[in-house]
Amino acid sequence: MGFRLPRTCFSFSVPTVFQNSVFHLSTATFKIHLEDGNFSDAKEQFATLCSNGRIREAFHSFVSYIWSEPRLFSNLIQACIPTKSVSLGKQLHSLIITSGCSSDKFVSNHLLNLYSKFGELRAAVLLFDRMHSRNIMSCNIMIKAHLEMGSFESAKKLFDEMPERNVATWNAMVTGLAKFEMNEESLFLFSRMNALGFMPDEYSLGSVLRGCAHLTALFAGQQIHAYVMKSGFEFNLVVTCSLAHMYIKAGSLSDGETLIRLMPNYNVVAWNTLMSGKAQNGCFEGVLDQYCMMKKAGFRPDKITFVTVISSCSELATLGQGKQIHAEAIKAGASSIVDVVSSLVSMYSRCGSLKDSMKAFSEGKQRDIVLWSSMISAYGFHGRGEEAIKLFDEMEQENLPGNEVTFLSLLYACCHCGLKDKGLDFFELMVQKYGLKARLEHYNCVVDLLGRSGCLDDAEAVIRSMPMKPDAIIWKTLLSACKIHKNAEMAKRVVEEVLRINPQDSASYILLANIHASANRWQDVSEVRKAMRGKMLKKEPGISWVEIKNQVHQFCLDDKSHPQSAEINRYLEELTSEMKMRGYVPDTSSVMHDMDNEEKEYNLAHHSEKMAIAFALMNCPEGMPIRVMKNLRVCSDCHVAIKYISEIKNLEIIVRDASRFHHFKDGTCSCGDYW
Repeated sequence: MGFRLPRTCFSFSVPTVFQNSVFHLSTATFKIHLEDGNFSDAKEQFATLCSNGRIREAFHSFVSYIWSEPRLFSNLIQACIPTKSVSLGKQLHSLIITSGCSSDKFVSNHLLNLYSKFGELRAAVLLFDRMHSRNIMSCNIMIKAHLEMGSFESAKKLFDEMPERNVATWNAMVTGLAKFEMNEESLFLFSRMNALGFMPDEYSLGSVLRGCAHLTALFAGQQIHAYVMKSGFEFNLVVTCSLAHMYIKAGSLSDGETLIRLMPNYNVVAWNTLMSGKAQNGCFEGVLDQYCMMKKAGFRPDKITFVTVISSCSELATLGQGKQIHAEAIKAGASSIVDVVSSLVSMYSRCGSLKDSMKAFSEGKQRDIVLWSSMISAYGFHGRGEEAIKLFDEMEQENLPGNEVTFLSLLYACCHCGLKDKGLDFFELMVQKYGLKARLEHYNCVVDLLGRSGCLDDAEAVIRSMPMKPDAIIWKTLLSACKIHKNAEMAKRVVEEVLRINPQDSASYILLANIHASANRWQDVSEVRKAMRGKMLKKEPGISWVEIKNQVHQFCLDDKSHPQSAEINRYLEELTSEMKMRGYVPDTSSVMHDMDNEEKEYNLAHHSEKMAIAFALMNCPEGMPIRVMKNLRVCSDCHVAIKYISEIKNLEIIVRDASRFHHFKDGTCSCGDYW
């Protein structure tokens, strides 16, 4: 006898799609088949109608046949799933109850699957709890339903209570554990599964390999690789791509690349795995090369491809190539996908084109927290703190709660605009209102906020009272503030903290030497340099680069390797003379060496960013904005000099240094000399 279901859950009413058909116990089609005795043909026609989505026609034409063999409701249920119509599914359920076959395991399992696919977990649980007889299939469907809806504990409880399990049960749990990033548990369960003789499928193998990748567990991954070879999955695309991903994440890029190249057939996933692997290992030019090869091989990029390639352009700061790939994303119909838009916003921002970042953001049809955070970060990176705060307010009005990345971007924006009080308010808002746990990066921004504003003692107190152990970066943040405010005594103390954590950190020595040099304490500078020689430490060379006609030109201090170096030097001499006529005075205090002023001025005039700007001025159309990237912080003398150049040449010069963008125009900088 069929069980009754509460109306509060399913709210069944007279069916609409199938209305009145229940009462027509015969149809012309059924009579013909009944007279001919050709039941198999009728069943085949019924199944064909269902598979083609013609549910109403299938039911109306074969209603009597269904009533005589209620298990055929399974075909209707399967046909209902692609429609994603919950009401249609519930109508079918009501007919099944009326037919008296609701206690049939086969039909009930199909109903469970339907509610699971629709995300109707509550309805599925009620149905499952009232089933008189269940089998392994019933439990497997419910385990998958719980996992899909994020209810891991319920899935685990059901798994533990099962008296008998099959391979699908184990595969579902292994995959589910990996989905919840419970990677060690997933590996343990996979080991148990293997010991009991159950054969994993390609999805559970892929999941457990992704778990190894997250754990960077190379040895465990190699063991699973051996199992893959033994089990005959070595040519399976899903498994091979997961294996390659595991090797790449575990630090063995060459093994991952070899696996993919040995694949008999490539697909887009294989190309994406290879490109993401190169990106993770910092081979961004290699990503662009692979992208070109992928297109030549006739494969169409997907959203993952575009995100990886656009992000690589972002790292290389190649605006021209980034724009080309943006155009290709538009052509491929991927430019409105939220993940691609987020990558575009970041790419344009990091390449110095905030205007294009804003355009990409405004054209995004859908906006998630990642996209909002990317735009907030872009504003902050370009010193537009007020706009970043305004955008956060808009995000809150959209009822989108900020996450850790959002607040990190806000704190960063406040740091570089001198908005100390506002930044501290955001830190408190993050912890108190949103209940987010502050990470070391957030505390680093707080230290930067306080340090830049001159509150050095407060900044040091924050570091010493943090709930986590400070790293070298946060101490160097305070050290940079000591340089800004010329606090040599605190600087010495902070350098000791940095070197205690990382004795080979050359940047700390350089910062301390700069502080001494700015005060003309050359004996102290000499001692610092002697200590560096004793530890065989060298200053990281300053490198600047500029992209012209899709070609990147790189420069270092007094660079003579460039084909146009002689012309660049002459151009700089003329430019420096014109700057001096307008009032420019070289800031020789930023030169660390004890030499005469003429030598210091020559040294300053040939800093890498000045050489890059001179080369761009010589080779770019007049009036065209110049974008220069530098690996280190721009020095105070170059900052002043570039303001003069922007005024003399009447153009915008955009410089990205190690911490932010500077937009020089009409003799001023967007940072307001606060950097």
